[in-house]
Amino acid sequence: MKKENIKPVDPGNNPSPHYSVSELDRKARFVVLFLIMSGVFWLLLGTLLALLASVKMHLPEFLGNAGWLTFGRVRPLHLNTVVYGWSSLTGAGVALWILSRLLKIPIQLRGYILVAGVIWNISLFVGSIQILAGFSRGIEWLEFPVSTMVAMVLCVIIISASVMQMIIMRNVKQLYVSVWYILAAFLWFPLLGLVSSLPVFDTPTVQAGMNWWYAHNALGLWFTPICLAAAYYFIPKVLGRPIYSYGLSLLGFWGLALFYNWNGFHHLIGSPLPTWFVTISISASVMMVIPVVVVAVNHHMTVVGSFKAVKYSPTLRFVVFAAMSYTFVSLQGSMQSLRSVNEVIHFTHFVAAHAHIGMYAFVSMMLFGACYYIIPRITLREWHSKSLIKWHFWLTAIGIIIYVGALQFIGLFQGWSMNNPDVPFTDTVTMTIPYLVARSASGILMGAGHLIFAWLLIKMVFRTSEQPAGAQVLDNIRKEFTV
Repeated sequence: MKKENIKPVDPGNNPSPHYSVSELDRKARFVVLFLIMSGVFWLLLGTLLALLASVKMHLPEFLGNAGWLTFGRVRPLHLNTVVYGWSSLTGAGVALWILSRLLKIPIQLRGYILVAGVIWNISLFVGSIQILAGFSRGIEWLEFPVSTMVAMVLCVIIISASVMQMIIMRNVKQLYVSVWYILAAFLWFPLLGLVSSLPVFDTPTVQAGMNWWYAHNALGLWFTPICLAAAYYFIPKVLGRPIYSYGLSLLGFWGLALFYNWNGFHHLIGSPLPTWFVTISISASVMMVIPVVVVAVNHHMTVVGSFKAVKYSPTLRFVVFAAMSYTFVSLQGSMQSLRSVNEVIHFTHFVAAHAHIGMYAFVSMMLFGACYYIIPRITLREWHSKSLIKWHFWLTAIGIIIYVGALQFIGLFQGWSMNNPDVPFTDTVTMTIPYLVARSASGILMGAGHLIFAWLLIKMVFRTSEQPAGAQVLDNIRKEFTV
């Protein structure tokens, strides 16, 4: 394929006649830091809950006398704090910063966004107490009570208003593909959240269908667009070269918009849903191979010839790992939707590992990489320790690889055993215990990485020691290949 000579809209080196890059970052500073730091708080809480839930998988008596810390409450709260706390809040901060840079316009409605952020955090806190108290909706990804979900969706709508105003007031003519993805995410998610909260989904079959429609689309139409926007921004930006093909990037965007919204119902193969309905979802899942391969080719061809940059750039290290994970989890998802595969892996640990590839190896690693690029530029400070950044990457990368490898390996044997009538069900449970211990060990590795990241962030924001002059810091952080 011939490389297109279309350069991305890149404000990093060409300030607009209205706002300089430093002015854009200064105006974005408080809003973006507030969203990211709020997200990191929920990441740490979610990590603690994840470790607790993981240990209970192989030591069920651990804290067994505390009713509010049972697995049925801790695990849903872990999921919700990571999804709606860490990933959503941090993702919103990253998206707003990228949008400000690409459109050459300050983040709009900053005061309203801060108020929305406070309400969002309060809603998460109240919803967390409700789940621990046993007032869960019992629907995966939607365990928070409806009031909490509606409050968070309204907060996203406020941020969406800022996004729309920035696009209307932009100081550029061409909209780079990252803008397309971010705009779509902030239009799609409020619709998903509001529809999922409607009282019409109260019968078991309809509720199950809505559940998996929402869960898949929250990942595919909320987190995925934000993270792909980050990949399309940071990979060319760090490498100092245009994206390989602007046309391919748009094909990937429209492929995601066209096919992903039908996904999710393959989780209900064998349910009372009509077979033709599930088959349409399977077909859409298989068709997702097209936009996924397009995105993978575009990212790969952009990096070709500069792979050694991954060794030196902390941002690129995380972003490339995340981009590769997106390709892997998406192709695996298409394969899992097939009935012949689904009948083996359904109800096994394989599916849990698959979900973590999407939400952690892709989404969280992409957000880590984005933060390593953004925060020095809005704080005018350099990261406290280059070696700790390396430790953060390797702890989280090795942790998630162990997690996925262990659970997907044993998940296959678990599925084959459950389909074998000669194997007692208790045997399919006991055979997983060593791998569940490995899962807890991997969680400890990732948790250590999260603590390092939180420590680095605190040092960046609250450090009071003498700092280099702002111009010197900017000159240093522009030299991205320093770690």
